[in-house]
Amino acid sequence: MAKTYDYLFKLLLIGDSGVGKTCVLFRFSEDAFNSTFISTIGIDFKIRTIELDGKKIKLQIWDTAGQERFRTITTAYYRGAMGIMLVYDITNEKSFENIKNWIRNIEEVHSGPNINSSTYVLPIKSLYGIMYRFKIQTLLIQHASADVEKMVLGNKCDINDKRQVSKEMGEKLALEYGIKFMETSAKSNINVENAFLTLARDIKSKMDTKLVKMISSSCGSFYAMFLSFSSLWKTVQQMTVF
Repeated sequence: MAKTYDYLFKLLLIGDSGVGKTCVLFRFSEDAFNSTFISTIGIDFKIRTIELDGKKIKLQIWDTAGQERFRTITTAYYRGAMGIMLVYDITNEKSFENIKNWIRNIEEVHSGPNINSSTYVLPIKSLYGIMYRFKIQTLLIQHASADVEKMVLGNKCDINDKRQVSKEMGEKLALEYGIKFMETSAKSNINVENAFLTLARDIKSKMDTKLVKMISSSCGSFYAMFLSFSSLWKTVQQMTVF
């Protein structure tokens, strides 16, 4: 069966228990809100396909449990993630303070690269009219901690009268780690769609940039090899002329 998408992105939602990760995911995937969700046990996921720049992107979004007893299970899903949303509850200062611990946890899990390879085939026409199918083997590192796109979400921003964490505090934390920040509300449908689309766009942009560099580098190597072959071929032709 032919693929119905151009990209597949694995995303994670992490953060303390009760901050609304499941509600954020349900709002994005189902455009609905349920206030009676129980705490996630272990891990769950949803899929939604979006379109960016004319390309279909399949988002595989994993919702992780925030409780310590599930930490061994949930961290196993960190490796290979292309984007991570770190969620806190603006009415719970402790959940905000723990964002640094979650970031540290990501860095520990991603201390070693997980390497996947992809092959791209480029048709290149030579000076002699010969069409070569030139294969470029690329190594995509997924992902050392610095390579994962991260975003901080301050959820439940609709409950402003119970706010314990100011928007400025969230912005300052995100700036400290060089990542993006948004305040969201799954209940009032504030910024949820925007957050996921922004993260997906950043991942796609990074992937496209890497691909261009890889192809450019590989083509440079091929061109040098081709010039060497052309020079050798001319020498052979001269040697065979009597």
